[in-house]
Amino acid sequence: MSNRLADGGLIDRGRRLRFRFDGRGYEGFQGDTLASALLANGARLVGRSFKYHRPRGVFAAGVEEPNALVTLLGQGRREPNARATTTELYDGLVAESQNRWPALSVDLMAVNGLLAPLLPAGFYYKTLFGGPGWRFFEPWVRRAAGLGKGSTAPDLDRYDHKYAHCEVLVVGAGPAGLAAALQAADGGERVMLVEQEPRVGGSLLWDRRTLDGRDGPAWAEAQAQALAAMDNVTLLRRTSAFGYYDDNLVALVERRTDHLAAAPAFTTRQRVWWVRAKRVVLATGAIEQPLLFPDNDRPGVMLAGAARAYLNRWAVKLGSRAVVYTNNDTAYACALDLAAAGIEVAALVDLRPAPDGPWPARLAEAGIALLAGHRLVGCRGGQSVHGVEAAPVNGGAAKPLGCDLVAVSGGWAPAVHLHAQAGGRLGYDEALGAYRPGPVRQAHESVGAATGMFELGQITGATVDDGDASPVGPGVEPAPGKVFVDLADDVTAADVELAQREGYRSVEHLKRYTTLGMGADQGKTSNLAGQSLSAKARAESNAAVGYPSFRPPYAPVTIGALAGADVGLRFVPQRRTALDDWHRRHGAIFVDAGHWRRPRAYLRNGETLEDAYVREAAHVRQSVGIADISTLGKIDIQGPDSLELLQRVYVNDFASLKVGRARYGLMLREDGLAGDDGTTARLGEHHYLMTTTTGHAEHTLSRLEYHLAVDWPELRCVVTSVTEQWAAIAVAGPSSRDLLREVLDGVDLDDVPFLAVADVTLDGVACRLFRISYSGELAYELHLPAGFAEAAWTRLLSAGDGLGVAPYGMEAMGALRIEKGHVTHAEMNGQTGAADLGLGRMAKAAKPHVGRAMSQRPALTDAERPALIGLVPTDGTTDFKGGMHLLREADVTPAPSLPVDSLGHVTSWSYSPALGMPIALALLNGGLAANDGATVYAHDPMGGRVVRARVVSPHFYDPKGERQRG
Repeated sequence: MSNRLADGGLIDRGRRLRFRFDGRGYEGFQGDTLASALLANGARLVGRSFKYHRPRGVFAAGVEEPNALVTLLGQGRREPNARATTTELYDGLVAESQNRWPALSVDLMAVNGLLAPLLPAGFYYKTLFGGPGWRFFEPWVRRAAGLGKGSTAPDLDRYDHKYAHCEVLVVGAGPAGLAAALQAADGGERVMLVEQEPRVGGSLLWDRRTLDGRDGPAWAEAQAQALAAMDNVTLLRRTSAFGYYDDNLVALVERRTDHLAAAPAFTTRQRVWWVRAKRVVLATGAIEQPLLFPDNDRPGVMLAGAARAYLNRWAVKLGSRAVVYTNNDTAYACALDLAAAGIEVAALVDLRPAPDGPWPARLAEAGIALLAGHRLVGCRGGQSVHGVEAAPVNGGAAKPLGCDLVAVSGGWAPAVHLHAQAGGRLGYDEALGAYRPGPVRQAHESVGAATGMFELGQITGATVDDGDASPVGPGVEPAPGKVFVDLADDVTAADVELAQREGYRSVEHLKRYTTLGMGADQGKTSNLAGQSLSAKARAESNAAVGYPSFRPPYAPVTIGALAGADVGLRFVPQRRTALDDWHRRHGAIFVDAGHWRRPRAYLRNGETLEDAYVREAAHVRQSVGIADISTLGKIDIQGPDSLELLQRVYVNDFASLKVGRARYGLMLREDGLAGDDGTTARLGEHHYLMTTTTGHAEHTLSRLEYHLAVDWPELRCVVTSVTEQWAAIAVAGPSSRDLLREVLDGVDLDDVPFLAVADVTLDGVACRLFRISYSGELAYELHLPAGFAEAAWTRLLSAGDGLGVAPYGMEAMGALRIEKGHVTHAEMNGQTGAADLGLGRMAKAAKPHVGRAMSQRPALTDAERPALIGLVPTDGTTDFKGGMHLLREADVTPAPSLPVDSLGHVTSWSYSPALGMPIALALLNGGLAANDGATVYAHDPMGGRVVRARVVSPHFYDPKGERQRG
């Protein structure tokens, strides 16, 4: 640790920590961040820039850091884009630099810097969307520019969420936050105080101030201990507020184990707190802003406040000779601290022609040269700064200044992000050169530096040893050259000026056209500078230019933390049918359908999925098959007004439905579009059983409950889900009746017509038999108690040995459905009405029902709307793919040239065993009436494949229904 001061700092020198960066071993101390430890070891080059791959070093000391992004590694973990400035050091930490090839010190992609004149703002939009198109260029662009690469492996860490309420939430435990929390706690209010750092104190950790006779860190820790001793106070360290939402809901992320080499057992890595507060106090402090000058991105150029932090908090000697560049008083303390630590200060360059106050005299006492009324006009160096050039602001010869550290300060901007997220307005303060919090929309207030108040004595009420330094100073136009405004995204002053010339005047347009403020730091050190340049280019004030929207998160949050414990089966609990164990034991491969796990197919030796489902579907057509359909939604409806409920929710008439019969029905949403379909049977005078699709069972039930509770409370009926209570088995195929005769008692199957229901027994167990078919074959649905499902299933298989009975899965079920032309949610996609699906004749115009009025809108009755058709390939062999767009011949000859007008798209597809070729269902403008027999071209925009196809009826198999009626 060649650059570590012999003493001082808030580090534990008795606890050495070993870590690795880019394969090289280093040492640091407990209390270091990765950034401070690297700087203490003389490692200045920590990364490469986003677009030009220029050498970059540490620029800041907190969440505002734009450069020092690293990838953290270890034990199957890979976390990209972690800030070295906020990553606490622990023993065994392993990190690597990002966005460089082949190495950090020798990056061949730095050739991009030579091409910079050809890569201005808007380059992608102007050049890469013509010719071969963006998809051709995208892999090359991503390879040349970008950040870290994430892992595709499962996240090994665990996260959780916690909910809390308090009367006062204080965000930030700097001087203002500590004072506000103590005041509220002393008043008896329940207080939560959160601090993103492991230590409280904020600027007191590095500012070398004395309060009430104690140094800043000791004073702050004493306040924290006093708060921690109160029963009505919760103090959370390492906790960041990243989002402020409606009704005073603030989202926090607590990093519980990120600073530990080994996490304790049963402890989550990070926790997201959702805190609802009666009142919120934002003590978020202020963020130091840079000053712009040519080549201001060299490693060794950093914010003056950050230089003081590394010097005073982490005892890092940042160089041997420094230049301090400022427009305000606060950087004078930086120059004095550097000199006191043995670093020669070549000069303090101040933009102001005649800085007043006590600071110039103190500078003179320390023997530091003051260049007032000067600015930096150049910066020398490659992978580290070697010197700068200073010249009078009003013109004159430049003076070279040799240095290996440049500390800059363009003033301090209140951290107004959370205030703005809460709906608060901002006002531009010309004197401060930054935005202050304005009128609020929620119950919150900003305090301390977050309001632009920097007088420590007034903030804390403590006796402060020294005078405050004013952060106010003038701005200035940067000298010509490669001036970087946004270090995170390589946005230059020239880019901002070009955007103005090309008409991107709005700050939101400027942001997106140049990517200003869109990097990982979200513009914390670049937005103000960019807006100032925009204002000058427009000859307007900064206030007139305005500011971009501030959105959560304030700082990046891991996706794992946002998900919390709700991942995998905890996010979508997996439901299994009563036959699941049997399917697993007999070689089924499964697929998720809604929340259910269902057998997809039963593979035999050497079969592919396609082989299996084609075999299973063909077997149903030839003999008999059984399928587990227990996942169908089953809703029991009882009461005197049950029929009235059905009449109101179905488009078709159920008044004529007799006891013991069933009817297919279609429901519309309130907007007139198709919602769900299914079959409802009448079991008694006031007793019905409604079946729904698997995916919409819960929604349909909740919709019925809502209607009964809110829309029609006068209806005397109840609805109850019985999905789990009743298992269901489909028995389909020409021999299905013969199979059921072998096992069922209490019914003559010849007396059970199509769409009838009968009470039966199977081995003495009462069941219900529905003669319903969605396969186009003679078929039945057998509903039975769930606990009896496996016994009934095995009984059917054993009884059907002579008939060749075999199970079939969802893929075969889908193939049979498509052959028959039955629609599912692929066609009922939220954009189709009854007529679009070929079900328009079901709707009874005179019968009131949900969605009737909206279904008559002109757009939904237009004959040119996309409607259901069937497709077959003209060559009889080429298969389709879901989502293929249907195009005219002129749009695909000689090859598709996007964009083109799509005539429709493929919704469902399969290989048809009955037809011996691929088939598909699709939605096509004008439907079958306008396109029967026409030729269309199905184009896959992702793969580029084109299928020449003929439009046919969607009912490929047994269109008259003779087989299913048997």
